Amino acid sequence: MAKKSKFEIEVIDKVKELRLKKKLTQDDIAMFLNASRGFIGQIESQDSASKYNLNHLNKLAQEMGCSPKDFIPEKTLTESKGRKKN
Repeated sequence: MAKKSKFEIEVIDKVKELRLKKKLTQDDIAMFLNASRGFIGQIESQDSASKYNLNHLNKLAQEMGCSPKDFIPEKTLTESKGRKKN
């Protein structure tokens, strides 16, 4: 199973950080995205390959009153050796 990249983990962490700051639950996020709570749990789990797509980030930004770019790291991230760079 493909693991999440550092970039994807950073995006997920930023969504989770804002979710917690706004006192939102995984159920709230699931409702915003018309998804299951289990799917959000998989996204937030390091052991799952599930992740947000750009449409998810756009919808979450609408619901959380921010910009989609608030979820994107400010600087580029380098993957560890052994991973293929695109």
